[in-house]
Amino acid sequence: MQNETPESFEHTSKPSEVDTPLVLSVHALPNMSQDALANRETLSASTKRSNWVLWLMFALCASPVIASYVTYYFIRPQSLNVNGELINPSVSIPHVQVQDEFAKSFELDALKGQWLLLSVAPISCESKCQQHLYLQRQLIASLGAESDRVDWIWLAHGAGDIPVEVRPGVQQARVVRMDASAIQAWLSPGAGHALEDYFYLVDPQGQWMERFLIGKEVTQLASIKKDLVRLLRASASWDRAGR
Repeated sequence: MQNETPESFEHTSKPSEVDTPLVLSVHALPNMSQDALANRETLSASTKRSNWVLWLMFALCASPVIASYVTYYFIRPQSLNVNGELINPSVSIPHVQVQDEFAKSFELDALKGQWLLLSVAPISCESKCQQHLYLQRQLIASLGAESDRVDWIWLAHGAGDIPVEVRPGVQQARVVRMDASAIQAWLSPGAGHALEDYFYLVDPQGQWMERFLIGKEVTQLASIKKDLVRLLRASASWDRAGR
């Protein structure tokens, strides 16, 4: 067995590299107040941009409604070639008790929320009344899809019941039994005419705003329809069928 010499032992036990101490570097901590301020400013700017976008979207969506409302209620079409007679100032629907055809009581102003096309006639409904109710029905039906936005109202005054021969023709009408004096306190005809000579138009806010003299000519009915179509179109963005 070969003996190890002190020189060989010393060579094997000597470390190959010199140990160096661990050095730790300390970096400056971030300034938290400055970072928080920068984040707050960024968030505030982003919030302002979002709010402007929301307001812009709201303005774009609401502008047609606002425009039609302003046009209808503040820029009334007095200078236009209307075919009926505009009522200026308009007259509010009265808060009075009336009855339906089955003698059930209700408040007249409960009819608000729809366009109302009214005719006035005694409950006995002679031939003139029957002719006007027929024309009234035809006029509303001619509006097509817009007819659901107009209620057919017959203001009937006097005692008795609706004649049997009239009932089939007014099934789609809303018969409102109202005292003649109460009707006269609300509606009025033109000079030289009677209440029964007109159709009366009430807007969804309950304002009587126009009256149409009823004639037998087809062209006159067409002119009444033209006014109705114009008003329905102007209010299309804020008025919907049904109450």
